[in-house]
Amino acid sequence: MSQEEKSTYTPTSAAIQSAASESLSSLPRPATEDEISNLPHVVDHIPFSAWAVILAGAFERFTYFGLIAPWQNYMQNPRGLHPLPGALNLGQATATNISNAFFLVSFLTPMIFAVMSDTKFGRYKTLMAGLACYLVGCIVLVGTSTDRGLNANAGVPGLSICMVFIAAGAGCVKAVYVPFLGDQLKTGKERTERRKGKLVIVSRERTLQFAYNAYYWFTNIASLSSIPVTYIEKSYGFWQAYLLATVAMVVGIVLFLLWAPKLVKIEPEGNVLPQATMALTYAARSGFKLEHAKRSYQATYFGRTVSWSDNFIEEIKKGLVACRVIFSLLVFYLVVSQMYNNLISQAGSMILSGIPNDLPQAFSGVACILFGPLIQALYSFLAKHHIRFGPIARLTAAFIFCGLSMAYAAVVQHLIYTSGPCHSHPFQCSASINGKEPNHVSIWVQIPVYFLLAIGEIFGFVTAFEYAYSKAPKEMKAVVMAFSQLTAGLASVIGMAISPAAKDPNMVIMYSVLAGTMGLTAVLFWWKFKNLDERDRELNQVVEEARTDTPDEEAGRA
Repeated sequence: MSQEEKSTYTPTSAAIQSAASESLSSLPRPATEDEISNLPHVVDHIPFSAWAVILAGAFERFTYFGLIAPWQNYMQNPRGLHPLPGALNLGQATATNISNAFFLVSFLTPMIFAVMSDTKFGRYKTLMAGLACYLVGCIVLVGTSTDRGLNANAGVPGLSICMVFIAAGAGCVKAVYVPFLGDQLKTGKERTERRKGKLVIVSRERTLQFAYNAYYWFTNIASLSSIPVTYIEKSYGFWQAYLLATVAMVVGIVLFLLWAPKLVKIEPEGNVLPQATMALTYAARSGFKLEHAKRSYQATYFGRTVSWSDNFIEEIKKGLVACRVIFSLLVFYLVVSQMYNNLISQAGSMILSGIPNDLPQAFSGVACILFGPLIQALYSFLAKHHIRFGPIARLTAAFIFCGLSMAYAAVVQHLIYTSGPCHSHPFQCSASINGKEPNHVSIWVQIPVYFLLAIGEIFGFVTAFEYAYSKAPKEMKAVVMAFSQLTAGLASVIGMAISPAAKDPNMVIMYSVLAGTMGLTAVLFWWKFKNLDERDRELNQVVEEARTDTPDEEAGRA
């Protein structure tokens, strides 16, 4: 081999395998750069505590979907005098507005619980407090949705009270649960191991990705609670449906209590939010340059002694990168929320063939269950062949699939409007036989909307979980996760703003605008952030170095 060839030589996977076979006794060990670039990346062992958190969290999701699935009918339709189940008779626009208001509150409360978690109580105690709020809301809803409660006009006040408690509980889960699951996994950089006779890289990125995919898969199994509750709602009543969801919440809380001794509970090391706020203030005064908030710069140019390290500033920089990426999910959240309101109303104007109009949203969960393992297999295939499919690429794919789902929803709506008997005003003409005859389009035509949304959700939500946890400063992970919920809350505000237009005959235009906006978002997002995929490992390394400076995870066990 010539001197020039030696200088440009890059070890192949086979060469690394051969060289490493001479030093098997040193395995496992920290991975070298050459090994990271050339060896397959695999998932680390998932501990029992992580599986326990995933299972207990699935019961919470069972409750969540069991509660919200009947809400549109519960709020929109009249009691007992309509072909669809109903109770409060508030109408579609008002029901959609209330639904969006609930989502808004549930997206604003995470920041409160995130601050509690990261500064004082820790994630486990905060999570249990949120679940207690959740349970109170469930009990109120069951009581006020009974015949006695509705006859006493307690339906609307009870709904208002329960929504506050449930929104608080759901908000706590959204802020704290994902970081709490991440805490259960081993920390550290990539390491080299031998598996099945070959060297591999045990990757924390792949491990986080797998754990959050597993959680999302379990939660989508739990989301199928919408199937029994919609049938119970139709055949028996709303309070019986809500009772099933309440029982699931009790089971989830009991599991968290029983498994508490086995869970990793990382206690806050102190309140770093004042330091972060001051660092950002100093940076803003220096032209919004975080480098100028570092200790050396402040000492040299301002004669200040600051309490934070330079690595803390690097963590904040990476956290802000995550927040910029997460904020780009605004339209994505708005599109996904359609399945909980307007798509239910769309189904209600179609031939139901004996199934509840709020059942088709369950097909999103079914599709996630089917496609989740396939997408995880795709990730493994790409990792094995060293094909990078980074978080920015995955989020872009999520946007594309969500855009396609709204385009298809517009097509379905067009079919409804061009079909009799009432065309663009379903149930509003005399041919509908007093509002009992829908337009002649089968509800099964709508199902592909949920399959496209499901693929978008898998790419989008799981990647957002992973990105928020891996890029956030070690003592602000719940806060960064809560920021993602603020983005979703802003999407709900937009949903509330456009809800007056969410009525016939405007729905084709609305779905088309959502599809176009989602497609434009995908293009702009990829153009703006595609370089972050190339820097992803560097961004993770900064946060991971800070995290591994802390005592061993066993010290965090209660």
